[in-house]
Amino acid sequence: MHNRGQLWVIRSPTRLVLAACLVETLGMTAFATFPTLIPAFRTQWAINNTEAGWISGVFFIGYLVAVAILTALTDRVSAKRIYLLSMALSAVAAAGFAFSAEGVWSASFWRMLQGIGLAGTYMPGLKALTDQLPERAHGRGTAFYTASFGIGTSLSYYLSGLLYDAVGWQWTFALCALGPLLALMLAAFVFESRRPPAEKPNTRLLDFRPVLRNRAALGFALAYSVHNAELFAFRSWVVAFLVFSQSLQPPGAMWVAVSAASLAALINLVGVPSSILGNELAGRVGRQRAAIGVMCASAAIGLGFGFFAASPFWLVVILAFGFGITITGESATLTAGLLKSAEPRYRGTTMAMHSLVGFVGAFAGPLAFGLVLDLAGGESRTEAWGSAFAAIGLLMLLGPAAIARFVGLRTKHY
Repeated sequence: MHNRGQLWVIRSPTRLVLAACLVETLGMTAFATFPTLIPAFRTQWAINNTEAGWISGVFFIGYLVAVAILTALTDRVSAKRIYLLSMALSAVAAAGFAFSAEGVWSASFWRMLQGIGLAGTYMPGLKALTDQLPERAHGRGTAFYTASFGIGTSLSYYLSGLLYDAVGWQWTFALCALGPLLALMLAAFVFESRRPPAEKPNTRLLDFRPVLRNRAALGFALAYSVHNAELFAFRSWVVAFLVFSQSLQPPGAMWVAVSAASLAALINLVGVPSSILGNELAGRVGRQRAAIGVMCASAAIGLGFGFFAASPFWLVVILAFGFGITITGESATLTAGLLKSAEPRYRGTTMAMHSLVGFVGAFAGPLAFGLVLDLAGGESRTEAWGSAFAAIGLLMLLGPAAIARFVGLRTKHY
């Protein structure tokens, strides 16, 4: 470590990446609290699937409202400052939901604030990390950092299910708010308070024109949007789907007694090595080929997954694990591809566009899933679940099209 001012800053690239991953994981403990407890909220608040999808998705409205400004600002002010303030907001929002949410609109307010908190931590945290890493370590550092998102989500699923059974939903949210507080304290020691680079962007804060002219970056961002639509639709609804599938099983069926929240945590956890290995594959065959292959495989599983709800539960779980692997397999590949394509002085602005475009999909995915589920007959019909997953699977095919159109296939991006 090296002392800069009054803070001890980690200098080893490996230790820095691991520390940043730990901070990001702790900051995510309240992320999946509502999606995990959708079955309980549907009963307690008498809400339908569209309303549940809205509360899940409005998190990403908050993200979208703030991400462009907060991430683009990292080209001009210290990313660490933005990160710390936003992590504090994440803790406040989770605690606010615990003690003030009473229905759709109050829940939506606190979920939106949680989304703003994520907007100031996820990509700004990656910017703070890559600013401190040597250039040669950016690809793998990005892969491990983005994979920690999946670890944090899995931890949030597991804690939410465990705590709800013990203390109810309000204390579940309150206790999960402790994660961002711990992350806030650790981040103060992990990240450097760096001044902006001497060569700043010569455009205004939210002028995306130089970034939009970068066709490769635009292609990776559009594919990321489609990826997020599928990923967050799955993460928002997988617990409810597993609960439905369990209700169709005969007594004593294999794995039917296992908590759906615990299964969801494990399913999301397999996305961690999947994302890292996907990035390693991209380093050998090119990012376009790796991303297109994984996205097509994920779309194929999505087209049929929901229709297996009444199948033996062991088969449903195996398919869910396969889905979890393919859903995250291209995540680090797309983000690292964008960073590699970005002009250095516009890196923060490029990441802002990546998040802005990407999380439009994150908002639309859960909402569209809930809407299709209602239109197709509701959560008590296997055909409705099949239709909802199939709709997301069809949407996923737009990702390979965006890569082929804007990034191209002739020149490989590594």
